[in-house]
Amino acid sequence: MKTSTLKPSAPRWLIINAEGQSLGRIATTVAVLLRGKHREYFSPHQVYGDHVIILHAEKIAFPEKKWHRKVYYKHTGHTGHLKRKTLQEAFEKSPRWVIEHAVKGMLPANRLRAVMLKRLHVFEGAEHTFAPQKPQNVSLEGKGLIAVESTS
Repeated sequence: MKTSTLKPSAPRWLIINAEGQSLGRIATTVAVLLRGKHREYFSPHQVYGDHVIILHAEKIAFPEKKWHRKVYYKHTGHTGHLKRKTLQEAFEKSPRWVIEHAVKGMLPANRLRAVMLKRLHVFEGAEHTFAPQKPQNVSLEGKGLIAVESTS
């Protein structure tokens, strides 16, 4: 039995403004865009996703209690070497890492995850270096709905 695979179109470049948005809402939307599940020819064994640029990473909104209750753990492999840091400590050190960690956790743990994560670009300010690619704005509406706004 022969199977056919579609030739993917060129990936789009999309911008998400993270100012005032919750981390979970942004991470789920970005995971869908990176996997390509919003495309009509989605296939789980191929990368059809787009490049995603996240701006204003330092202005994500968190509930007040989450700053101290959410804890990230890392074990070095040696006895007694369990490292832990709260969301506040991690966010003060690198807001980019917090977003990348959340998106990584929502992608499937297979060989394609590293390829998909290379298409994620997180910036702490409003400036980015991908202006020549002519990225389009994405608005997060309602319950995870994705609306791509054309700039032309």
